[in-house]
Amino acid sequence: MSSQYIVITGGPGAGKTTLIDSLRRAGYACVDEAGRQIIQDQLSIGGQALHTGDSRLFAEVMLSWEIRSYRQASQHPGPVFFDRGIPDLVGYHLLLGQPVPAHVTAAAQLFRYHQRVFIAPPWPQIYTTDSERHQDFAEAVRTHDAMVAAYTQHGYKLSTLPHSDVASRVTFLQHHISATGRRSPGSPRPGCPELRDAS
Repeated sequence: MSSQYIVITGGPGAGKTTLIDSLRRAGYACVDEAGRQIIQDQLSIGGQALHTGDSRLFAEVMLSWEIRSYRQASQHPGPVFFDRGIPDLVGYHLLLGQPVPAHVTAAAQLFRYHQRVFIAPPWPQIYTTDSERHQDFAEAVRTHDAMVAAYTQHGYKLSTLPHSDVASRVTFLQHHISATGRRSPGSPRPGCPELRDAS
């Protein structure tokens, strides 16, 4: 059920991946961010589907990856946490200053998530770059703003994650997902497998 699919979005370097990793250790099914894995693959093969290369091709590969991840999530009972969702691709085009293609809008309308979306705000104290993340902090802020616009346009309600340690963020999420079958901290769902974007 789409009401069981919970998106965590925001700009880069805001603690999303750390939060997803913590949720996975707590026993929740989680979907990793498509973009980072695609960048790793493209760099390893000399591909051009990159934010710093062919950004439109990068967006198309991410869209296909996210749709596949969405379909795979149906195999798992209970809540599934997504590190970004399909409306992020709407936000990505807004960030690039490009018109949002009709098929991207259609995908965001067709593949729905829980109405409550959690967004990690820009956090300069923890922001760093790495081999896949080359954006400066100003672009991270613009990315955050583009995601706010994209999810709002598609009828989602945004809840801002606190600037706090990861345990507090997990507790914050658990207090806001009662409609998805909330579990108490430290009581993972039996048999809950790890769910990644790629098999």
